[in-house]
Amino acid sequence: MVIEIAKWTIIAFGIFFMCVGGVMLIKPKMARETLRKAGSTNFINYAEITIRMIPAIALVLCSDYSKYPEVFKIFGWFMLITSFVLYFVPRHLHHNFSNKAADILKPLYFQLISPFSIIIGIIIINSVT
Repeated sequence: MVIEIAKWTIIAFGIFFMCVGGVMLIKPKMARETLRKAGSTNFINYAEITIRMIPAIALVLCSDYSKYPEVFKIFGWFMLITSFVLYFVPRHLHHNFSNKAADILKPLYFQLISPFSIIIGIIIINSVT
């Protein structure tokens, strides 16, 4: 039962990647503004980190049942550990980092990297189905 829930969580994670890729392609300015909001308030900061931990745990739990067990395990643990680290990084540093990234990533760059997000989403879903 737990593995089945984790599997569906990973499928939702893949769909999320594909949707983000679509937004980056069609509405790159909106994607950039969303990036600027990362860490902007306590609620956004800690909700973002906590929500990020859900697919991370699912990746670890499903790793042995996926087509790429080592990749799932490494990526899942990486996401989980970095999430825990972000809990202790001052919120303003997280927010400043996201703003600097948004300054560097012009809308055209979002459009150029959007296919990679869509492809990653497809690979994630294909890995557990």
